[in-house]
Parts: sequence; C-alpha cells; structure tokens
Amino acid sequence: MARHNRKHAARKAASPAGQAALVRKIRAILHEAGTLSQAELGRKCHSRRCKADYEAALQQLIRDGELLLRRHDYILTENSFRAEVVRLHAGFGFIRDEGGTDYFVPGRAFCGAMPGDKVLARIMPSQSDSPEAEVLRITEENPACRLSGMVLDGEDGICLMPDNMTVQIRIDSRESVPCSPGDKVLCLLTKRGDRHSRHRVKVLHNFGTAESAAACMAAYLAAQDIPTEFPPEVLREAQQRAETGIPETDLTGRLDLRERCIFTIDGVAAKDLDDAVSIEQHPDGSYTLGVHIADVSHYVQAGSVLDKEAFRRGTSIYYADKVIPMLPQALSNGICSLNGGADRLAVSAFMKLSPAGEILQTRLTKSIIRSVKRGVYSECNAILDGTASPTLQEAYAAVTPSLHLLDALTDRLEALRRERGAPELESTEATLLLDENGRCAGLSPIRRGRSERIIEACMLCANEAVARFAREQELPLVCRVHEEPSPDRLDNLKDILEKLGAERPQFHKAQPSDLCRLLEENRDKPYFPVVNALVLRAMAKARYSEEPLGHFGLALADYVHFTSPIRRYPDLAVHRILSAYLAGSSREAVQRRFRRFTEQAALHSSETELRAVQLEREADRCYAAEYMQAHVGEVFQGIVSGVTDYGVYVTLENMAEGFLHIHDFPEGEYETEPGWYIRSPEFSIHLGDPVTVLCARADVNGGHIDLAFPDVPTA
Repeated sequence: MARHNRKHAARKAASPAGQAALVRKIRAILHEAGTLSQAELGRKCHSRRCKADYEAALQQLIRDGELLLRRHDYILTENSFRAEVVRLHAGFGFIRDEGGTDYFVPGRAFCGAMPGDKVLARIMPSQSDSPEAEVLRITEENPACRLSGMVLDGEDGICLMPDNMTVQIRIDSRESVPCSPGDKVLCLLTKRGDRHSRHRVKVLHNFGTAESAAACMAAYLAAQDIPTEFPPEVLREAQQRAETGIPETDLTGRLDLRERCIFTIDGVAAKDLDDAVSIEQHPDGSYTLGVHIADVSHYVQAGSVLDKEAFRRGTSIYYADKVIPMLPQALSNGICSLNGGADRLAVSAFMKLSPAGEILQTRLTKSIIRSVKRGVYSECNAILDGTASPTLQEAYAAVTPSLHLLDALTDRLEALRRERGAPELESTEATLLLDENGRCAGLSPIRRGRSERIIEACMLCANEAVARFAREQELPLVCRVHEEPSPDRLDNLKDILEKLGAERPQFHKAQPSDLCRLLEENRDKPYFPVVNALVLRAMAKARYSEEPLGHFGLALADYVHFTSPIRRYPDLAVHRILSAYLAGSSREAVQRRFRRFTEQAALHSSETELRAVQLEREADRCYAAEYMQAHVGEVFQGIVSGVTDYGVYVTLENMAEGFLHIHDFPEGEYETEPGWYIRSPEFSIHLGDPVTVLCARADVNGGHIDLAFPDVPTA
C-alpha cells in the first residue's frame, strides 16, 4: 500500500502556484547565469522535490519561446533577436538583424545554420569593433541552400569541401550527377544536422576540374545565385528598344551636338562605351569641359522588366576576361553605347572651369551626339608622349588638339585635388592576362597612362558638378558617400607607422589632407606599399546613400556616380531623377516622386556592389593561383604585407599575395606580435620587410599561394 502511494505521488499533477513560482525562479537563475546545463539548473531549482512543477515550468517557458534547450544547456532567450545568415567563411560567418546590422558569428556558434536561414540569436561579448553574436536556433530553413566546393575522398564515400568552410559534408551519390575527387561542383543541401559537418548534399552540376580558375568561378557564380543569363522577356524588351532606333520624336527638346568634336577613350576590349568628352578653351584661359553620358534612362523606363532586372543586378561585374552585364547587349553594346560615327542620345554636362580648373558653372541638358573617334587608351598615350606612328597620328588627327587640351586641364584638376588634400592611393590590383584556353598566363601591376588619368579626372569633375547642381536645386539623389576612418583604425595606423620608423602622425581626428601628407612623406620609402595598404585598410568603405554625407577620400562635400549608367544602377537612378527635372517637373514633384526610390536604390546598390567586389576578389585569388601553379619552385621578390601568429603574407612584385607559414621558418623559438613581427634570437621578419621567397604550392580551388624561403638557414 505504501509503494502504491509513492507511485501516485510521483504522478501528481503540477500545481499552478508551484509552476508559477518555478517559472519566476528559472527566469531569475538564468538571467544571472546566462547558460546552465540541464543538471545544474535542476539542482538550483531542487527539481527532485517538485518534479511535476519543475517540468511544467520548463515546458511553459519553452512553449512561450523564453527558454531554449541547446544540446544539454538551457538558455534564456530574453536578449535574443531575429536575424538571417548572410555569409559563411572558413571558421566564421555573419548574420544580419532586421535593422540591417551585421554580426560576426564564430563557426562553432552557428548551430549548423546556412546562408539564407532565419535564426534566433543573441549578442556575445566582443573584443573588436564589430558586434558578435551566437545562433540559438534556426527558426526557418532556407529550402534552396546551394553550396559550391570541391569533391574529396572521405572515409565513408565522397564528400564536399565547401568553399569558405572548413568542414567536409557527405555527398549522397545516389541522387547526384556523376563526379570524382578533384571536381568543382555545385550542391544542394538535402539533409540537416545540428552542425555543419552532419549535413548531407547532392551534386547538381559538375563544372570540371577544381584546378581551373574558370571552373571555380562558374561554380561560385552559381552558388551565389548571381544571374549570368537574362530572362527572355528582358531580352525581348531590350531588342525592341534597340530596334526602334532614334525616331525624330526623340530629338524634341534635345541639344544637337553632332557637329561637335566629341570622342570616347576606353580600353581596347571595351564594348559598353557610356562616356564621351569634349573641350574648349576660351581667350581668358578658362575651359568648357563637356562630359556626355549615354541616356540609358531614356531606354530603361521605370517599372519596366528591363528596369527591374537592372535593379536586381545592380552593377555589371568584370573579372578576368569576362563581364556579367547589368543590361542586355542590345542596349549595353548597341543603342546605348557611344560608338564612333553613330548617332546616340546622351545627357551632357557642360562645366565652365576657371583657368585653374575650378568649377564655376554647370549646365545639364539632354542631347544627341555623334562620337568622331573611338579612342583607345594605349593609342592616346602614344599620341600624348610623341611615340605614335604616322598612321596613328593621322587616325587621331581630328581629336589630337582636344587631347592636348584635356591633358593640360588634367594637370590643373589633379593639382586642385592635391590642394584639397585628397589622398593619392596607388592601386593594389593586378592585370590578368589569359591564354587562348582561358588560363591565366600572366600577372602584372595595373599601370595608369596619361589618357587613363585624363578620363578619370573628367569623370570626377562631372560627378562633383552634377552633385553640386542637384544640391543647389534641392533634388533627391543617390549619393556616393565615403565617411571618415574610425579612430581605432587610425590609432592602429599610427602605431604601425611608428614601428616602421616613420614619424608618428599627430592628428587626432584625421582630415583627408592628413592622410595625403602621410602618403607623400613615405612615398619614396621602401616600405611605402605597406603604408599605402595600411591607409587603404584604415579607410571606411564607400557606399551609396540618399543623404549627401560627403566623400572623405576625394575631399569633396558633393559627389555622385553619374558617368556609368550602362554599368551601375545608381548612375541610372541619378539620370532618371535629373531627366524628370530637366523635362520640367518642379523640385517638389521630383522630391515626392523619388524620395523613397533613392532610399531603396542606395541600399540595394551598396549590397550589389559589395557582392561584385567579393566576386572580383575571389576571381583575382583563383586566377593568381592558377598562374603561380606554372611557377612552383621559382623564386620571387616581395614585401611582407601582413603578419599573423602563424606566419606572414607576402605581396609579390606581380601583385599576387602568398602566405609564408611559421613552420617553414628557420628552426627556433619564435615570439610574435600580430600585425608587426615574428622573431627569434637568430631570425626575425617584420611588416614591410623585403623578402626573397619561393612558390611552394598554388591551390586554385582555394585561391591560396603557399610560399617558402628558398634556402632556410638552420638555427
């Protein structure tokens, strides 16, 4: 009878009062502790004495979303927030909350979440400027999660080593297209585990060997869902717009500039020519600079399928010898391209400039132009430096006087830029030279000739003038903004400069002129490439905004992107707004019509630009590794461009970057100061040191180049 009574007591239902008391107690305990194991929380709540009340309290808190059981730990979700996984990398990733803030998440804290998943997360203490979080649970799985990577042999069959992840995921061979170890593939996530390594995938597409940079980039594009083909309805609309040509009705209200000396200068392979120039010099020494931009907004109407596709893409993407255009070729290479000898609709900006190059007045107008010459950078450079052949001189005779005027004006515009204190940073990118099979056969630093500088100066001038015009007319715009560097990055820059032997900068809140002076003072030093890179890293990332926040890097209060509407959606947006105003709409009407549009275009254009930059960097790494594969065992000169606990990064003379692991250093006991040095009593290496290295290995799939010392001395 006693035994029966004890069993009855164990099954006793929870009492409302006891359950409510334990709910409050659990909240209080976890509020203080943050996380507790199941056993520890039970002990603190004396769960054996009141088992029914305790279990009911737990279930209530879990049901209400206040309590989460993760593995064997209870977590109170009172400080949680909802977010989406936006990026995964090797060992870490990022989630974005509903307000648009990105949080760094260590790989171990992802709970198996994948890009596109909706998650519940909470903020964690962070040692850096970036906020850090951990994923508590996945609230909504991305049903179409796709991964690119390389096929490997695993213990239980073939596995996927995903790009930018450090786990192997089992491939279900029965559902996959044929593939072998070493292939570059695109996979679909088919089964979930509680961590990344326990997921399962099937192969959707095999791109071929992972030793091909082209195959790696094709897989990357597919995994990132970057569109490479246009929908049929978009192609049809583009073709219709192109075939319409330029009827007489389109010329109404346009300034006819077909008799002016207007011409383009671009790379020899360029086909989407969206900017042309003209110039006059007046007796008082002043100039009228004309920058004539393809009137893309005339053909891409707001709300059309063309416009929606252009907005979705945001920008044309250029990598290696390929382009993923924002607009179909019928427009980008056809009716919108300012081809030599062809009538084209344009938006012309005429800037009246002082003899010193200062903007005195800006006039914007719709126009029709006919480019008299399709100039090529290398040929224009030969004209300007006097090395052009007689045949080339004859071909450029019509535009040579204008070229020399533009050359003189460029000197004045660049002098003004220096006077404003705009930092003159050097490019850290390389030119990729591909062979007939599409493999990288050469790398070289990007060199800007005189004509490249002319076009850059003209476009900067036009962008500033248009931005200033729009501000004076109180028009909404998609502005190109570049905010000032963060104090922490500036402090790090000062510390490293002092360690390099340069004078420590004394500025507190940097002005553009401070960084300009810093670069000039160190330009002739052997470690200048490091200083250039450090200043680049200290800078904030340029972005688009509906607010005119100024451009720190150019030392300008007013700046927009106006000159590339074939290639960038923010330029197209600026054209659409200006076109409405030039057509007679009042500023109030323009403000009402475009205020919301500028916010959407600025945000989305910043996101698509970031996506394009990431793709281009990925391509640069893969193609550089492909080139270096043919040079394994060869010796190169370089400079130490980064220092970590595990080794140093070295930028080679051809601008490829490789890693020299500490395991390949001479034998000895080393101490490290990340960002500055690795040293032992017998050997040391510092940031900025020139080094001689050997290419030991090149991994195209990962975009990695491993370096070694050609002759490692023993301690």
